[in-house]
Parts: sequence; structure tokens; C-alpha cells
Amino acid sequence: MKSLVLAEHEGGAIKDATLAAVTAAGKLGGEVDLLVVGSGVDAAAQAGAQIAGVSRVLVADDPAFDHALPENVAPLVVQLMGEHDAFVAPATSTGKNIAPRVAALLDVMQVSEILSVEAPNRFTRPIYAGNAIATVETGDPKLVCTVRATAFEKAARTGGSATVQPVGGAADGGLSQFVGAQQSHSERPELTSAKIIVSGGRALQNGENFKMLIEPLADKLGAAVGASRAAVDAGFVPNDYQVGQTGKIVAPEVYVAVGISGAIQHLAGMKDSKVIIAINKDEEAPIFQVADVGLVGDLFKLVPELTQKL
Repeated sequence: MKSLVLAEHEGGAIKDATLAAVTAAGKLGGEVDLLVVGSGVDAAAQAGAQIAGVSRVLVADDPAFDHALPENVAPLVVQLMGEHDAFVAPATSTGKNIAPRVAALLDVMQVSEILSVEAPNRFTRPIYAGNAIATVETGDPKLVCTVRATAFEKAARTGGSATVQPVGGAADGGLSQFVGAQQSHSERPELTSAKIIVSGGRALQNGENFKMLIEPLADKLGAAVGASRAAVDAGFVPNDYQVGQTGKIVAPEVYVAVGISGAIQHLAGMKDSKVIIAINKDEEAPIFQVADVGLVGDLFKLVPELTQKL
């Protein structure tokens, strides 16, 4: 089986989610090609060529592929699938935007957010917000799947010696255009790749408390800052802080949940964390069922005290 992996990159560097997708593609057997799309992507292509397990880096360098607009990228992938058996993308917002279009154009079923590869056509994936794991099998001639990055080891960034090959063909379909992006910038680690995450919930009551309590603790720990959907919906923090089924899926070494009750939606996004520490005044809160360490009490007293002692 020959696989094509969609590379997500920024500033010439390949993102961690792509490394997990490379590992998953390797488990399918056969060669793994990496597709780098964009404009002026030489640095990303060279970085991709160094990834262990990658045979070739296919580079589509064209302004039409800037910002990975799915209406332009999907037809290119379909064109390349003539010589590939599987298309593998990270289960990120970009991957989830492109993969369904590829599947539709190929007229095949998509296998979403795989957790493991049992056989080249059989996989496990979460259902019911991660409360059950389903084993699914596909008989389609072409495989299209997205990979939950937290379920696979990241391929090594170095050690590979892939060839770099330009590809062309599909370009701007005129169906969409990039208007702009509002991005938050922080000196803290990126949420999906952080080793430590401190998340806050609705119990913090407002954005000012979130800033006064959660951020100092995160800074002391060198951690990323996350939040529950309730905190995001209440306007305490921006959407890109959200952890959960409809937010970001994370699996850090340490996850600190402050004032988070532990709704199924939130647990689906963080229960694979190595160590979970929960701080909540309600000792019956569902978060304590998955926590390794639980601290019952008033977060407005406990968090400042914890921050001070670190």
C-alpha cells in the first residue's frame, strides 16, 4: 500500500500533527509520500524530507495553494491518488476540511479520527464522545482517513532522506478565496503540543479571574492555557483555548483542570493525558473519576496558594 500524507506546516516547519499522521501511514505498510502545498514552501519541503519514514516529498508550490484552501487542495490530492492507495491527514481543522472533499471526489467512505491501525483496511476510532471505541473496516478501493494525533507516536523529525519532487496540475478553482485570519500570539507553548496544560472552567466566573488565576499558574509551570467549552462560550477566553470534542484534542504529560466539572464533551478531549490533576469544590464532579490527583476545595483560595508555592 502506498500512502499520501498531507503535511501541515508553518514558518517552514512541519507541525507535530503531521508527524503522527506519518507514523499512522507507516503502519498501513508500503511507502509513505508527504504532500507539501503552498507558496514558497522550500523550507517546509526540506524539513519534510528529513522526517523518518518518508520516501518522497511531493511539492505543489503555487499561490493557489496558500492557506491550504480545501477547494483547491482536494482536486490536487485526487489527481495524485492515481498512484496512491491511501490519503492520510491529521484530524485538525485543516485535515477535517480537506479529507471529506477528497473522499467525496473519490466516491469512497472516509474513516475519521483513527486511534490505531489493526490492518490496512481495519481501524479503531472513538464514538459517543470517546466513551466507546469502534472497530471499523472499509472495502473501498481507496482509503481516506484522518488521524487523531494524540493516539500515535510522532515520527522523528530527522533521520530521513526523502527525495523532493515538484507536482502540478489542479490549481485555483475559483470557488473560495482567503480573506484574512485573526490569530492569537503567545509566548506559552502551543496547546496541542504542550507537555503541561492548565485549563479553566466556568467556575472561574469571568475572564478577569481566568487571567488572574490560571495564567500565573501556567506561567510558573511553563504550561499552555486551555479552557472548557463553557468558559469559551461565556467569553472568558478565545475559541482557540477550547479543549474538548468540539475543540482541541490534547494528551499532555500533565493536565491541570481548574473549576472544570468534567462533562463528556470536555473529557473526550483530554482524558488521554498522562497525569490529570483536578481542582474543584464539588467532590462529586465527574472530573474526579478520571483524575489521578484530586483537590477538593475553593479554587479561589487553592490556586493562588499553589502558584505561590511553586
